[in-house]
Amino acid sequence: MSKIACVMTDMFEDSEYTSPAKEFESGGHEVMVIGPEKGKEVTGKNEDAKVTVDLAIEDAKPEDYDALFIPGGFSPDILRADDRFVHFAKHFMDENKPVFAICHGPQLLITADVLKDRYVTGFKSIQMDLKHAGANFKDEEVVVCHNLVTSRTPDDLPAFNRESLKQLS
Repeated sequence: MSKIACVMTDMFEDSEYTSPAKEFESGGHEVMVIGPEKGKEVTGKNEDAKVTVDLAIEDAKPEDYDALFIPGGFSPDILRADDRFVHFAKHFMDENKPVFAICHGPQLLITADVLKDRYVTGFKSIQMDLKHAGANFKDEEVVVCHNLVTSRTPDDLPAFNRESLKQLS
């Protein structure tokens, strides 16, 4: 059983949190939501999902987790303005721990400056950002590059979930 840190705040893409979280938990893994404020309820951009933050970023230690999960939506862009989230995400890449980022999720990794020479995918609007960050962009439903699993949109969730779970086994 792995302990997965999920970093997010308001305006996350609802299904890009709910679908993987359900799959992770069904697989016996624990998902801990880390956000700006413990106990705060964050709402997805479609307002279908409301999630309570388990732990504030200032109290979260990346070494306490086996993997990092970054749902898409506007949440990653909001989080990357906060250096605490950037450093938290960077730890997982530096330590070669599994990292799962879908849609706009790689924006946090772009800001952490950890994508140079990595094969990745992401939402259409961040393709150039990924290339400028030194990543090798691939327009595929899921791209696995060592410890990093990325996907483009909610349509890719079955492949994203499958490959993410493989990283945890």
